[in-house]
Amino acid sequence: MLLQLLCLALGPSEHQTCDVNYTELSLLLSRKRISVLVIINKPGQNWLISSTIRLEVGAIDRPHYDEDVPDLILLRHGRSQWNQLNLFTGWHDVDLDAQGEGEARDAGRLLAESDLDLRILHTSLLTRAIRTAEISLYEASRSWLPVRRSWRLNERHYGDLTGKDKRETAEKFGMDQLKLWRRSYDVPPPSMPAGDPRSNALDPRYRDVAPEEIPMTECLKDVVARVTPYFADVIAEDLRREGVKGGAVLVVAHGNSIRALRKLLQNIDDDEIAELEIPTGIPYLMKLDDTLDVLEADYLGDPDAAAAAAEAVARQAG
Repeated sequence: MLLQLLCLALGPSEHQTCDVNYTELSLLLSRKRISVLVIINKPGQNWLISSTIRLEVGAIDRPHYDEDVPDLILLRHGRSQWNQLNLFTGWHDVDLDAQGEGEARDAGRLLAESDLDLRILHTSLLTRAIRTAEISLYEASRSWLPVRRSWRLNERHYGDLTGKDKRETAEKFGMDQLKLWRRSYDVPPPSMPAGDPRSNALDPRYRDVAPEEIPMTECLKDVVARVTPYFADVIAEDLRREGVKGGAVLVVAHGNSIRALRKLLQNIDDDEIAELEIPTGIPYLMKLDDTLDVLEADYLGDPDAAAAAAEAVARQAG
């Protein structure tokens, strides 16, 4: 359900009217982005709210923890079979290749050496993320972790580019157009045609997802929109719940869903996040405070190795 809000942000004289849903409202309040909130009752809509409500952020009863919320670790899956072939993958389900399995084992060793108290795992519904998690947690002696999986952590859907060679696509459409499709924040690739055999509409792993939510193409902005409610409703709650135990939450996902999480948590602007390269198989540790703001963040292990792996990802299109 959408709400129309009149918000006074935490800055001088910053008013705005916006339409948001309850998940987005919860996230704004939890991160102290609103100081005064007015919920407007629209005539003719069957709302549970029947009058104007005024909320002060300072008066909201938030849980208080004696310790910081736990560490959040973001891990992009190891190299997949289609990464090796330099094909656009997106929602297409492929396994890791031998190098990707090795990257997952290396990630597990880094997790074990870090002394992080891993408590819960989140993954997408795609095999390459699931297998990366399984291999790395086996290496870290944490195969028994409870798991939550969601389509909202899937890779960005590449539309009609799915399965096509990146170099050949660059030769056909030009590097500028390819870069626009791959790295712009709000320009999606051409949509996958209706009834295309590559469509995920009949895949049983998405049987509980509303048909209108299964994409036929996506830009990074779309990925941010679907990742945000999952972070606010599920991951953030796990972070708070495990915080009192000193635990850590591990998310194994994909380049663009991890970009979405980092944009959300680190307030990275649209142009910068679109250019951010996410290396495969190297855990990214984020230390948070009790409002889920980032205190510090960096890759585990050798920083030069992380930079080299990110550069290798950037070269994939040639």
